[in-house]
Amino acid sequence: MKTLVIGALLAVCSFSASASMRCDSGIASEGDRSSEVRMKCGAPASQSVIGYTLNEQGEQEFKQEEWVYGPRNGMYYFLMFEAERLKSIESKRGQ
Repeated sequence: MKTLVIGALLAVCSFSASASMRCDSGIASEGDRSSEVRMKCGAPASQSVIGYTLNEQGEQEFKQEEWVYGPRNGMYYFLMFEAERLKSIESKRGQ
């Protein structure tokens, strides 16, 4: 029973951890600046502006970008930036 409880706690903790991506020169983590990610991981395979956040008046405020890295060992990594800060990292196995 004790092992089951510890296992469940570890599973919950692993889901709440922030995402990261291992690169040749370091680890890119949520909250990193785009310049830091570029220094750690190099240039992305593709980079696209996907939109802008809006302020309370409905005006464009911060640029949102998606950077794609891969394939790396069969995985593609999709990095979402907002206002030059890494907001999320998603990975998907290539086909």
